[in-house]
Amino acid sequence: MQNNQIYMDNASTTRVDKRVLLAMKPFWDKMYANPSNIYSMGLKARDAVEKSRCRIAKFLNAKPNEIIFTSGGSESNNLAIFGVLSKLKKGRIITSVIEHPSVLKPIEALEKRGFEVMKIKPKQNGVVNAEDVKNYLNHNTVLVTIMYANNEIGTIQPIARISKIISSFNAKRQTPNARRIIFHTDACQATQYLDMDVKKLGVDLLTINGSKIHAPKGTGALYVRSGVVCNPQILGGPQEAGLRAGTENLAGIVGLAKAIALINKSDNAELGRIRDYIINELLKIPGSQLNGCKIKRLPNNINISFANVEGESLVLYLDKRGICVSTGSACSSQSLEPSYVVGSIKGKEAAHSSLRISLSRYNTMEEAKAVVFEIKKAVKELRRISENEK
Repeated sequence: MQNNQIYMDNASTTRVDKRVLLAMKPFWDKMYANPSNIYSMGLKARDAVEKSRCRIAKFLNAKPNEIIFTSGGSESNNLAIFGVLSKLKKGRIITSVIEHPSVLKPIEALEKRGFEVMKIKPKQNGVVNAEDVKNYLNHNTVLVTIMYANNEIGTIQPIARISKIISSFNAKRQTPNARRIIFHTDACQATQYLDMDVKKLGVDLLTINGSKIHAPKGTGALYVRSGVVCNPQILGGPQEAGLRAGTENLAGIVGLAKAIALINKSDNAELGRIRDYIINELLKIPGSQLNGCKIKRLPNNINISFANVEGESLVLYLDKRGICVSTGSACSSQSLEPSYVVGSIKGKEAAHSSLRISLSRYNTMEEAKAVVFEIKKAVKELRRISENEK
């Protein structure tokens, strides 16, 4: 690793905050007992878990018993989807084509089992039209899952508006025993930057991933609204109210809660300033285009396509100069396929040439200027090479 390395791939994973590490340390080498044990050391561990649960519940404006600790965003999404549908044999699921693979893959599995799946294509700016959700609702609908903010193009979805549409539909159902439609949102990218009040959002299930908010990898949580029936997908012990068996990741849970306590949305203004500088400068490059809405966008996200430049080549070129960025989701990057998110709104050519830059509280304007300089140079050089090879 180069000493002057610039890391701008925070939508993939974030650096663990030193204050989070400090909060976690005692639970690795001093108070490390199993929280299920009844002796004093175990009770102290249990107390740490429950205090963490309360802290996260307060952040979400939820009840402590509505918070289930998991190993991260993928497990939370799987638990949400399979958990509410595992006892059903059929029904309609509504989602979008730009969801994270940990939502799309479980839904594909359910589709093979007989569920009807309706996938909404967002508008060209990457924002899902709430009216499209409304148009797909029917008496067979059992689940709607729309992400709060996209992990590749940073677009913010109208979750509260969609919730009102679903609630209105539920209220108008004629049959007294009709099954209520459940609404889930993947909020992994949104947690650090957007309003996470579950009552304002109106969701039944909400996913959090610690690795996106300066907590350790392998930490996460699922909010499950009281009254929602969610069946466990990992069987064994009675941990997490019977919804997630296995000894709790004690230090990780403490770290997740500490990271959430450190969230300061006043940081958004400075992040937005850096983001806008990078976007405005890179759009000066001929043949460049912004992917996703410029306004309804996370303050840390930049996604731009450069005509006649392969995104992977650009990433590798920048890596040699100590700059870490990506072409899209880390969970699908090994497939060598272009971004399906960018492809769905701008086409395959834009997907092949896209570059994602995602900031954190640790990035500076000085770093942004250095990255812009290197990208401008890289695009020019890669286009020259491409032209010479023709």
